Amino acid sequence: MPAPRCVGRRRTGWELGRVVGKRRWKGAAQSTACRLAGAQRWQTAHVSTSAQGATRARIVTAFLRDGNRVLLCHRSPERRWYPDVWDLPGGHVEPGELPGAALARELHEELGIEVAVPAGPPMQQIHTDAFDMQIWLIESWTGAPVNVALDEHDAIAWFHENELGELRLAHDSYLAMFTEALAVR
Repeated sequence: MPAPRCVGRRRTGWELGRVVGKRRWKGAAQSTACRLAGAQRWQTAHVSTSAQGATRARIVTAFLRDGNRVLLCHRSPERRWYPDVWDLPGGHVEPGELPGAALARELHEELGIEVAVPAGPPMQQIHTDAFDMQIWLIESWTGAPVNVALDEHDAIAWFHENELGELRLAHDSYLAMFTEALAVR
């Protein structure tokens, strides 16, 4: 059966060096088949390569929201990539692993919590020459988040919107994205 043809602007999500906006299926005009086809596309997306031909890392992260707070992890100063900054919990997608399953695994490994594999597309994507990151909004989980990955993070903490501007964040787009996500409920 051929894939359904979806109407509207289709974001490829694999563009280099820019943040791709929210990917939500809007409007009742889109069929269930169209929405499902879109969900399948992000789950089975191919590994991207940079302009130089090097494979970019596939990263999955969670925006864990508890009311008007977000949980961030402070990356240890000894980390090779993005040391001494506050970042979202998550990690690399293993070969053959689906992004949603990788997210659930990473949150268990880093925070000791259980989450359902996300059913929809990520709330945001960030693409650079080095990585493709998918960010999911997670509002329910089982267990209390604790810093289980002491070799990766030296602290975890909940932050309100008014505290975020004072933090060294791992990515330039985080502040605007965090502020918007905390405002919507």
